Amino acid sequence: MPDLMGALGRLVLGRPTREFAPRVKPRPLRIRYALPMLAPDALSSVAYAPDEILLTLAAAGLVGMSLSPWVGLAIAAVMAVVIASYRQTIKEYPEGGGDYTVAKENLGPLAGGLVGGAAMVDSLLTVAVSVCCGAQYLAAIIPAVESHTRVVAISLLAVVMLASLRGVKVLDNTVILAVYGFVAALGVTALVGGIEALAGSLAPSPSAGLEVIPDSGFDSGVTGLAGAFLLLRAFSSGAVALAGVQTISTGVQRFRQPKARSAARSLTFLGIACGTALVGTLVLADQVGAIFVANPAKQLRYVAGSAAALAGEPGEPVPADFHQDPIWAQIAQTVFAAAPAIYVVVIALIGLLLILAASSAFRWVPALMSMLAQDEFLPKQFYRRSDRRVAAHGTISLAIGSAALIWLMDASVTRLIQLYIVGVFLSFTISQLGMLRHWNAKLPLVKTAAERRRVISSRAVNAVGLALTAAALAVVIIAKFTHGAWISLGLVGGAFWMMVSIRRHYRRVAAELKLPTGDRTDLGLPSRVHGIVLVSAMNRATARALAYARATRPSSLEALSVAVDLARVWELRRGWDRANVPVTLRILDSPSREITRPLIEHITALRRRAPRDMVVLYIPEKIVRHWWERWLHNRSATRLTARLRHVPGVVVASVPWQLDPDEDRSRPNG
Repeated sequence: MPDLMGALGRLVLGRPTREFAPRVKPRPLRIRYALPMLAPDALSSVAYAPDEILLTLAAAGLVGMSLSPWVGLAIAAVMAVVIASYRQTIKEYPEGGGDYTVAKENLGPLAGGLVGGAAMVDSLLTVAVSVCCGAQYLAAIIPAVESHTRVVAISLLAVVMLASLRGVKVLDNTVILAVYGFVAALGVTALVGGIEALAGSLAPSPSAGLEVIPDSGFDSGVTGLAGAFLLLRAFSSGAVALAGVQTISTGVQRFRQPKARSAARSLTFLGIACGTALVGTLVLADQVGAIFVANPAKQLRYVAGSAAALAGEPGEPVPADFHQDPIWAQIAQTVFAAAPAIYVVVIALIGLLLILAASSAFRWVPALMSMLAQDEFLPKQFYRRSDRRVAAHGTISLAIGSAALIWLMDASVTRLIQLYIVGVFLSFTISQLGMLRHWNAKLPLVKTAAERRRVISSRAVNAVGLALTAAALAVVIIAKFTHGAWISLGLVGGAFWMMVSIRRHYRRVAAELKLPTGDRTDLGLPSRVHGIVLVSAMNRATARALAYARATRPSSLEALSVAVDLARVWELRRGWDRANVPVTLRILDSPSREITRPLIEHITALRRRAPRDMVVLYIPEKIVRHWWERWLHNRSATRLTARLRHVPGVVVASVPWQLDPDEDRSRPNG
């Protein structure tokens, strides 16, 4: 009977890839193909970073929201410095590897483990935020989705996971087309919106005219210490726009020669695209009066004379079920009010890119987990690839963790964003520190003046990057600590502790299993081997176990049974005598009718009398055909095996007997 689960797996994931190779180098591509393959993670943040900036500034009302373009400019400035810093990393590490390689080689394995832990936590959030935001944009064109966002997000996540496990080749072309389509959609929307704004024909957004009720303390606008702290919070929320810019430094191998120069150029193009899109989105949102708040029922009310007031009385708060679309959806709806079909296409392209951003994470995160496993920071299973040439353990783990976050946070992008970016800036900071140490180590080895000037200028760039990313990390932690940053810090710390514990375990095991040096007699071979065959009845399975045990030629051999039923004991003795077995049968008494304890006491007594001897326990095991039949056999043997595994000097050997009614038992078996 074929394995049902295996057949189902082949149906879903496909047949094993032929000519399987454990490690396959990616095919080098031109910039126009390689860049979009690595860009979705960074570009997708443009879809939700503006929402989070406006949402935070909404605490100060419309006055605060009008400052959003300046917050966007500050984030773009930090992005420019980070990109300049990563250009140096790409030139020095043309083989790729990203932050993990830089930290490990320059600051040591523990620093690499910390970067790896931070990257894994942020990858979970990247996937969760991307699919949840994709569900939001889907709700912008299919309103019925809004009440089922969590289910839709997890369903999208499942589709992405299965596509990643299957290794669908057409996904590469889809990513390339989606990235160019996304950039074109945003570019056309911004261009048309800019022309309409200059012509004075740009209509207000559907939410324009709604009054944003400021929180207490912001009635006079963004002033004083509270206003400064609000701007810092807006910066820390919008800093998610920097997530993913480091992906190119990890995937340098995807580019054709000269790889480093192509990757550096691609990183510059990506930075310009992301920075321009972020600032342009916030400017357009300000022009059309788009509003995005955390709690519409408490923060919004109708204003007399506005288009939005047609739905309610002036001064009345909006209803609890008030629907607000993401910022880009509001902008596109305003710009293409006369062409609804174009609006649907724009929103569909944005949603598709968000889903593919999650798919992008499913590519590079399992690869990172594989490197961590190779360095013994994760279980070795994460290093192996499945027969589809996919790191299946990393892919499935990423999907499960992201699904848990989506479920716990009720698929709320805003709640997930509060946990985000801490790990990103932590990786940035450690990576820049590693590059600074790299330049300091390289400078004394430089021989020419030109090379020395290059090293000094590169070191200065990374020093500025270190100072800025460290400051941004401090801002993010302080501004968002009570809003969820403490959870991220706890997750990163927990991941780091777990990886260090795994590494310590592997090293302890390796030290214990290391062969001693010197004379071969130091190998600790046992003085004698005692063989014990566990029997409950005289049958063919027992006969096979006895034959196998005798074939191993132990120093002594005995058969052992426990007397829990006198009738079965007498039957065993009669069968033993009839079979004329040349092995001593010992019956252990068990007043409590327990099987496991008397056997363990007998074996441990043998070990106490001769600690250098080895005891080998042979257990006849019935191999059944159906999964449900496993619960009907071998239960005592399973418990005994589990107990004896922890007893030094004891080996448990299973002697299988395959139960197959179709097999001809008249011939000798085995």
